[in-house]
Amino acid sequence: MGDIPHVVVLGGGFGGLSTAINIRDRMAVSEVKITIIDRKDWFMVGFAKLWIIRGTRTFKESTASLENLANRDISFVKAEVRRIDLKAGVVETTEGGFSYDYLVVALGAQLSPGKIPGLEKNGLNLYDHNQLATIRERLLSLGSGSVAIAIMGMPYKCPPAPFEAAMLVGSLLRESGVRDMIRIDVYSPAPIALPAAGPEISSRILEMINSENIHFHGSCKTVSVEPDQLVFEDGRADFDVLLAVPPHTLPSVVSELAGDDPFIRIDRLCRTRLDKVYAIGDVTMLPTTGKAVVPKAGVFAEGEGLVVARCIISDIRAGREPEPFDGKGGCFIESGRQTASVIDVDAFAPSTTLSGFTKDNLGTKLQFERDRLHGWLG
Repeated sequence: MGDIPHVVVLGGGFGGLSTAINIRDRMAVSEVKITIIDRKDWFMVGFAKLWIIRGTRTFKESTASLENLANRDISFVKAEVRRIDLKAGVVETTEGGFSYDYLVVALGAQLSPGKIPGLEKNGLNLYDHNQLATIRERLLSLGSGSVAIAIMGMPYKCPPAPFEAAMLVGSLLRESGVRDMIRIDVYSPAPIALPAAGPEISSRILEMINSENIHFHGSCKTVSVEPDQLVFEDGRADFDVLLAVPPHTLPSVVSELAGDDPFIRIDRLCRTRLDKVYAIGDVTMLPTTGKAVVPKAGVFAEGEGLVVARCIISDIRAGREPEPFDGKGGCFIESGRQTASVIDVDAFAPSTTLSGFTKDNLGTKLQFERDRLHGWLG
C-alpha cells in the first residue's frame, strides 16, 4: 500500500456517493485519496424521473453535478470502465488506468431492454432518462386507448416505482381531460404486486391502484413485444403506449466478481470474495431469509455505502470492525393527488409496513431529495 491509500469508487449513484462522502467527512486528504469514476457527470434521485414525465420538473432541476465533488476533496473522473484487473489492483477506463488500494463497486444494475425481442422498437423504457420527454409526449398525444406498464424481469430497481408510475400517469391523463377514455394496466411476472413485501402489503398496494381504476395482472411473463401487443408465456395484451421496466442485468465488466450468480454476492459488511474489494447497491445480492434478498433501491445502497466507509476507515486506522448493514430503509409511493405513502422495510427482521397517503409524506419525499442533491453536491 502506498503512503496515502487510494479508494476508487465505481459509480456516482447513491451507494458510491454515500461511501465517498462518509469517508471524506471522517478522514483528511492527508489520510486517504478518493476517486469516483462514472460515465455520466450528474446525479439524480431516481423518483424524479416520474416528475419529469408528469411535467412538474425538468431534467436540469432534478440533477446535481458530480464535478461538485471537488469541493469535498473527492476526485471525479467521467469515464467508462473498460476492465478491472483484480490481481494488479487497477481499473482501466476510457480516461486511463487507476490503481487502487480499496475498490468499491457501485455501478448499479444495467438496464437490458435488448433481452426482450421487440421491446426497443415497440415500447418505451420507463427507467431511461433519455426517454422521459418522449414518454410524456406520447402520453399527452393519447386521446383514448390503453397504457401498459410492464415489469419484464425480477428483481428490478425500486419495487414500488411501476405502481407509482401508474398513478402519476393517471394524474397526468386526468389533468389533460382524457383519463376516463384511457385504460391503465400494470403487468408483472410475479403473482402479487410486491413479492418482497409479502401478500398483506401487496394487497394494500392493489387497493391503492384499484381505487384509481388501474388494473394489475400478475404472473404475466413477457417473452416479446409486437407492435401494439405484449406477448406473454401464456397470453397476449393490447396497448397503445407501452412503458416497460426492462430486465436488469450485471454489468459485464464486473462479471468476474459475481461468478455464477446473477449479481455480486456480498455479506452484511458488503465484502466480496476478494480482500479490500467491496460492492454495494443494485449490482449486488445480499441474502436475507429463505430466498429473499435486500431490495434494489437507492436508500439501501446509501446505507450499505455508510457501512463500507466505516469498514475502510477501520482498516486504514486499524480500528474495530463496524456494525454490519442493518437492512433498514424506506421507499415512497406517490398517489398523483399531492400525497404519498411510505413503505418501511427491515430486510433482516423481516418486516414491511405501509403508511397511509398524506401531504406530509410527500413533503418528506421532497426533503429526502434535497438532502441528497444539495447536501451531497450543493
